[in-house]
Order: sequence, then C-alpha cells, then structure tokens
Amino acid sequence: MTLEAFGQSDPLTIGVELELQLVNTNNYDLTHYADDMLRLMAQRQLPGSVVPEMTAGMIEISTGVCRTSGEALAQLGQIRDALVQCADKLNIAVVGGGTHPFQQWHQQRIYDKPRFHELSTLYGYLTKQFTIFGQHVHVGCPDADTALYTLHCMSRYIPHFIALAASSPYVQGQDTAFDSARLNSVFAFPLSGRAPCVLTWDEFGHYFDKMTRTGVVKSMKDFYWDIRPKPEYGTIEVRVFDTPLTVERAAALAGYVQCLAAWFQHERPFTPCEDDYLVYSYNRFQACRFGLDAVYVDPASGEHLPLREHLLATMQRLAPFAEQCQAGDALALLRQEVQDNRNDARWLRERQAREQLLGEVIRQAALRFRGE
Repeated sequence: MTLEAFGQSDPLTIGVELELQLVNTNNYDLTHYADDMLRLMAQRQLPGSVVPEMTAGMIEISTGVCRTSGEALAQLGQIRDALVQCADKLNIAVVGGGTHPFQQWHQQRIYDKPRFHELSTLYGYLTKQFTIFGQHVHVGCPDADTALYTLHCMSRYIPHFIALAASSPYVQGQDTAFDSARLNSVFAFPLSGRAPCVLTWDEFGHYFDKMTRTGVVKSMKDFYWDIRPKPEYGTIEVRVFDTPLTVERAAALAGYVQCLAAWFQHERPFTPCEDDYLVYSYNRFQACRFGLDAVYVDPASGEHLPLREHLLATMQRLAPFAEQCQAGDALALLRQEVQDNRNDARWLRERQAREQLLGEVIRQAALRFRGE
C-alpha cells in the first residue's frame, strides 16, 4: 500500500473530536449503552458525527470543519445538548474526563465492529484497557510539506497540551499521582509516541513504504502518534489531550492549537531537526506527572523553567494570531486557568477530597458536562 496524496483543506480550519463516557445513574460506573445512544442520536440533525469507540461504554462525537473556536463551541454545544437529551431518555449520563476513575477494565465489552475485534485479537487485554477518553484536534494545512513542518513545530508544545487538558488522575479507584494517567495506557501500544522527523511528503512516503513492507503498518490509522498527519483531510491531528470536563474547555484548546499553527505557518519560527526530540519524552512525562506544575526543558537551549511560565509567555506571543483567528476568548480562558493553577485534574481531586466518594465526583462531573 502506498501513501495517499495529501488532501485539500483551507489553512487553519479546525475540527474537534471528543471521546466521552457513558455512565449509569445508580453508582456512576461505565455502562454499555453505546448502541442505544447511537440509535437515538442518528435521529437528530446535527453537525459533525457521532460514532462508536473501542468499548461499549464510550462514544465519540466530532464537529464539522470550523473556521474559529467559537464555531467549534457552537457545534459542540449543539451536539452536547442532543447527547444529554438522549442520555436522559435512557436514564444514563454523559461525562468528560480522560479516565473513568473506578471502572474495571476486564468488565468492558469490545464494541461489535470488525476493526475493534481485529485490534482486540492483536493487542489482547490492552484493548479493553484502552477504555480511555481523549480529545483530538485537527488543523488545516495548505500542503503536505507545510503539514509536516507544522507537526514538528507543534511537538515542542506537547507538554502544554497535556498539562492544560489533564483530567485523568484516577485509575481503578486509585489516585495515580499523575495529572494525566490516560497517556500511560496509550504508551503501551508499539506504534505510539512521536512521528519521524522528516520534513517533506516524499520523505514521509518513503518512511511509510518501509513500514508497510514490514507488515506492521497497513494504514495511517495504525500509528498512535501524539500528532499525526491526516492526508485524507489535509490536516494534522493533535491527539494528546485528555477529554475535558466541559465543551467550553474543549473549544478553547482547539483555539490554542489553531493560534500556534497560525504562528508556525505565517512566521516559520523554528527549524525542526532530530535534536528537538532529545527532551521530548522527558517533557511529556513531566506534563503527565505534574500537570501545570511540570518543568519544561527548552529543546533548543536546554534551559529548565516552569511549564506554567513557558505557557504564559507563549500565550503572550500568540496574541496577534489570537486576534487573527478570533480566538481571544479561548486564550483568555486558558490563560486565567494557568494563572490560577487549575486544570480538570485539580477539580476532580478537590471534589474527591470533599466528597470521599468517586461515584459522587462523577455525578457532579456529569452535571458539569451538561453545563449545570
């Protein structure tokens, strides 16, 4: 199989995908209601799509192509409202967050779809442990080489994305001491991590050909990279975000990605190279473990500084691009939360400290997702 041509998209358009939890309203554990939700949602006229995910306690929603984070928020809000209404009919609830805090992986059911069964056969128990919930953000690129350039520049900001979106401190009923424990499950897959540092689509095609000849890779879907090209859409796809607890935060994160892409594509501020990735895994670990309290190592200078400080400096640098992308409100929301040292992981821990019952925390998270 050869690599497909890179498709056409309008530069800096965005699309958002959210993997969401379906929980019962008794003890707020995951419940296997994906088929029922899909059946009810199929009756609605909505933007984007609603599709199944790996296990039956999950569902994935996506926007259509959006030009601004405000447009993405409007679409996410419309889909969210429909989800809530359908869930109410089934006496279940929909929740954000990167992990369900106390679900047991062995109790999950693989959704009845050929690809999911193939993955289950290949990966064994890892497939059910993949009952985790992420946000993916697509951003449009004018051509394939620009897409690869944008991807490698964006990789410098993976710790930003992880820390801002972190919402998975609990696994199997335990506080993991990570702000984003979800990504530890992703790292278990052999084709996770970072994309190869190639800067032209021809070079990437050679890499793809070599991988397909090994028989390990059949399509781009087999790469679980933190950021990957999506040639069929003409985008790159940022995949490290935990699913936020609200659609407002999800749209704001998409706006942040869009502003970064605008900076990279208009000013070409970096010259990507393999050495940029020397500190990649360390920075990613720091953000997963400590969230906004992480240390960030600059890949060019080797300087160590608080991630929060680097985030705020970057947001200031992006101010003109926020105006261009109509993302001022999105960046203002994120900036305030960085200044307050608040992400969704902290919200979940604070609720658990007060309630001492994770089921009650999820009940409150379900209300938060509804906008209540």
